[in-house]
Amino acid sequence: MDNVDSLILPKIVVMSDKYTEESIRSLDWKEHIRMRPGMYIGKLGDGASQDDGIYVLVKEIIDNSIDEFVMGHGKIIDVSIEEKTVTIRDYGRGMPLGKLIDCVSKINTGAKYDSKVFKKTVGLNGVGSKAVNALSAYFKVQSIREGKTKTVVYERGELITDERVKKEPELDTGTVVTFIPDNELFGNFHYIREYVDKLLWNYVFLNNGLTIRFNGERFYAKNGLLDLLQRNINGNGVLYPITHIKEADFECAFTHSSKLYGEDYYAFVNGQHTTQGGTHLASFREAIVRTIREFYNKDFETSDVRASIIAALSIKIQEPVFESQTKTKLGSQLIEPDGMTIRNYVNDIVKRNLDNYLHKNPETAEALYRKILQSEKERKELAGIKKLARESVKKASLHNKKLRDCRVHYNSNHENRLDSSIFITEGDSASGSITKARDVSTQAVFSLKGKPLNCFGLSKKIVYQNEEFNLLQAALNIDEGLENLRYNNIVIATDADVDGMHIRLLLLTFFLQFYPDLVKKGHLYILQTPLFRVRNKKQTIYCYSVEEKDKALKKLGASSETTRFKGLGEISPGEFKNFIGNSIRLDPVILQRESSIKDILTFYMGKNTPDRQIFIIDNLRVEEDVLEKIQVA
Repeated sequence: MDNVDSLILPKIVVMSDKYTEESIRSLDWKEHIRMRPGMYIGKLGDGASQDDGIYVLVKEIIDNSIDEFVMGHGKIIDVSIEEKTVTIRDYGRGMPLGKLIDCVSKINTGAKYDSKVFKKTVGLNGVGSKAVNALSAYFKVQSIREGKTKTVVYERGELITDERVKKEPELDTGTVVTFIPDNELFGNFHYIREYVDKLLWNYVFLNNGLTIRFNGERFYAKNGLLDLLQRNINGNGVLYPITHIKEADFECAFTHSSKLYGEDYYAFVNGQHTTQGGTHLASFREAIVRTIREFYNKDFETSDVRASIIAALSIKIQEPVFESQTKTKLGSQLIEPDGMTIRNYVNDIVKRNLDNYLHKNPETAEALYRKILQSEKERKELAGIKKLARESVKKASLHNKKLRDCRVHYNSNHENRLDSSIFITEGDSASGSITKARDVSTQAVFSLKGKPLNCFGLSKKIVYQNEEFNLLQAALNIDEGLENLRYNNIVIATDADVDGMHIRLLLLTFFLQFYPDLVKKGHLYILQTPLFRVRNKKQTIYCYSVEEKDKALKKLGASSETTRFKGLGEISPGEFKNFIGNSIRLDPVILQRESSIKDILTFYMGKNTPDRQIFIIDNLRVEEDVLEKIQVA
C-alpha cells in the first residue's frame, strides 16, 4: 500500500574493479525489498521504538482493511498478536481470488490505481502487502469472496503453498493475513502493547463507525478527534473546553493545556499519522494564528498564540503526495480534483468555524485571551535570559567538549535520519568508552559533569541559567519546539547503581517538566547495558540480569569466568560496540495515558511526604548480596 516512486526499480548496479556485463544484475521484487527495507518501512528495529519496522508491517496490512471500510465494506477488523505472530482479519470484499498471488507478491499491482474503486486512500501502488510478505519469515493470506476461498503461504517472499479455490459458503467475506516478521532482519524483536494500542486507537478516532477487536479488547470511538484529544491530554488539564470543528473532508479539535511550554499536534492524512506534519499542519497552524489575531484585533506574536496548544487535525484528499516512503510528511499543495490549495481550504474552514465559535462562547474567548497574555508575559521575561544563554552556547560550541556530534541528524532528509541518536552519559569515563565505540555517522554523545539540578517546580528560566541544561537544550535543538529536533532517539546512558538511577530520575524530571512532548512522541529511552560477562576460552556471553547470568553459567560450565560490571566506564570500547550496535537494548520511556505529569513529578521529585515514605518502605528490597541481586530498572 506504500507510495513508491515509479523510478525506483528492483535493479541495482554493482561496481567492481572490472566494470563488465558480469557487474550488472537484477533483483526480483523480494530481494530488492529485503536488501533495501528502509525504502519501504523506514527502518528495522526490534520494537523498542514506535516507528520501528514491525509496527509499520502491522499498519500496512490494517491500512488495506481500513480502505475497505472507507469504501463501505466491513465495519469490524480483528487483530491478534500472540508473541511474534500477527493475524489481521477484515470483513470487506476480499481480494479477487484469481489475483491473490499478484496482490501480495507482484510490485505495481493493485486496485489503488483505480480512483473509482478506492478514493482518498493512503496506499497508491499496493506495495505495503508485498513489503510485509518479503520481510516476514512466514506470511499467509486467505481471501473469502462470493462463497469461495483461496489461501497462499510464503516464507521470506518465496511461495510455499498455493491452494486451489474452494467453496466455503458459510464463511464471512473478507481477507485474513497472518505473518511473523523475519528475525534475521528484526533480531530478537518484541511488540510493545502501548504502541499497538496507540496505533489502533488512532484508526477508530479517524473512522467513525469502525470497531477494532484486539486480543479481546474493543476499540471504538464516537466523537472522532475530540475523543483523541481527551485521551492524550495526560492529566495536564485544559484552560477551556475542546473546540471541535468538522466540515466536509476536514476535521480538527484543539485547546490550550495548563502547561506553559511547547505545541502538541496529531496530524493525519487519509487516516495516516503524519508525524512530521506537512502542508496540512502548516496550514492549520497558520489559520489558528490568523483567526485569533483578527478576532481580538491584536497583532499577537505567533509563539504566544500557539504556546501550550494541543490539537488534532485530519484531512482527506485524493492521491496524496508524501515526502517519504513511510508517509510521515504530506507534500501535496492542491486538493484534487477541485484545484484549491490545501492552505486556502484549511484556512477557510478554520477561520469561519472558529470565529463563529468564539463569538458564541465568550467564556472560552476570555480564557484563550488570558492564556495568550500569560504566554506573552513569560516570553518577555525570558527574552533577556535567552539572549545571554544563546551567546553563551555559541561561545561554548566552538570548543564544546560535552557534545561529540554525529553526521546524520533527525531534522535532515538523510535516508538514515530515523537512526540518529544521542547518548547522555555521566562523567568522562563512560562517555569516553561510548565515544570510541559509537557509529560516528548516526550516534552522538553528550557528557554530564555530575548530577544535574533537580528542576522540579522551577520555571523555564533555569533551562537558560543552568549551563548544563542550556547546553543540552542547544545540542538537541529544542529551544523553539520539537520541529527541529536533531536526534530521533535520546538515550539516557547511566550506571546501574544508586547514583546512576538518581541521575536518570533527574534527567527524566528535566524532560517531563519542560519537554513532555519528547516523551509523548516516543523519543526518550533508557540504555540497557550488561551487568555480567560470562566467558570461557571459546565463547563470551553478556548478561543483563541475574537470570541471564545463571543460564550462561549452565551453558558454558562451572569453569567459566564471570565478571561483574559496576559502571559503564569499566566496559572497554571494544566491548561497548556489542551493546550500542545492531543488538542495542533500549527501554522506551512511556507515559501511561492515565498518568498526570504534574502528579508523577510531585510524588517522586517534590517534597518528602508521608505517602512517599510509605511507598519507599513498601518497595524496599533487603537482599543478602546486593551486587549479585541488583537488576537493571
